[in-house]
Amino acid sequence: MQRLLLLAGMLLCGHGALRANYQNGGGKDSLPPVETKPAFAGQTRVGGAKTVTPYKVEKIASGLGNPFAIVVMPDGRLMVTLKSGTMEIHDKNGGLVKKITDLPEVIYAGQGGLLDVVFDPNFTSNRLMYWSYSEKYEGGAVTAVAKGKLNEAAGKVENVSVIFRATPATKGNLQFGSRLVFDKKGELYVSVGEKFAPEIRVQAQSLSSYLGKVIKIKTDGKPEIVSYGHRNPEGLDINPATGELWESEFGPHGGDEINLIRQGRNYGWPVITYGLEYSNDKVGDGIQQKAGMEQPVYYWDPVVSPSGICFYNGTGIPEWKNNLFVACLSGQHVDRLIIRNDRVVGEERLLADKKQRFRDVAYANNILYAITDDGDIYRIVRQ
Repeated sequence: MQRLLLLAGMLLCGHGALRANYQNGGGKDSLPPVETKPAFAGQTRVGGAKTVTPYKVEKIASGLGNPFAIVVMPDGRLMVTLKSGTMEIHDKNGGLVKKITDLPEVIYAGQGGLLDVVFDPNFTSNRLMYWSYSEKYEGGAVTAVAKGKLNEAAGKVENVSVIFRATPATKGNLQFGSRLVFDKKGELYVSVGEKFAPEIRVQAQSLSSYLGKVIKIKTDGKPEIVSYGHRNPEGLDINPATGELWESEFGPHGGDEINLIRQGRNYGWPVITYGLEYSNDKVGDGIQQKAGMEQPVYYWDPVVSPSGICFYNGTGIPEWKNNLFVACLSGQHVDRLIIRNDRVVGEERLLADKKQRFRDVAYANNILYAITDDGDIYRIVRQ
């Protein structure tokens, strides 16, 4: 509630704040920015944007029940993960096709459960898929990644094996992450949260721990730490224009982030942050910059609670091409970020009239999909 009140206050203030002029590739310019604080020297709170291409928003399914991910299958259908431990295949119009059960047991509590799913680059021929989930392990809990062969007719996944566990196991059921994405080399990236507790989250800075990291699982099956110093990264996607990996990250009380992930970089948590403890006390030394630690490309304060992200890689709505879309929970909207030269140059808030917590977004074939915590699926297409 406190986050929502802060957000509402910022939006009210924002309309009287500075205005920015820029060219955003087809949308209206000279709109008020939705944020006013710079994160670092040279960064400005960008002006608001507005899509000018007519588009329509359709609710194509509802009441699915505590989803975490919506992913477009290679044939254009939709796979939805439910945190309770099952998946559902839906057709392009939202209709339920098949429930997938008999997956490994998940810890369905707090922020734990069945999380993301991704399809093997050769799924059409090998039917392999990968998913992340919170797993009971060694007396505690870990973020795990499993793979298996989809038997759609039987409604199950066969030959299941766990290929990665984000050890060490810890107590608690918060901040597991986690998203999955393949790169063009067929290597799998997974984001892992730092499990929240102050005595545990310091492991985000330790290269002997997988907590608070972005991990690459190489084609030979070996995990490798790509980046560290993350809090709770719930969004990953690859920019189709550059091939680079981008991430969304929950801050604490303030300081939600969008990051460009690069090999070996330290993203600072919990040493630097633009947020506070939920008690409003400072985090650590209360600093926002430190040598050797990366600054976010963009951040929000008050927060929007960014979850899943995706790039729009099409021309159905021309000004959306290569824009980054962010599902926002406490923000109760889908955020559109216009990116040029690795900088955010415009921002638009979509679907705010739905007044729902958006958990994930997905793109394929000139269609943008969004799913909410209430289990509603929205389809956004050119009118």
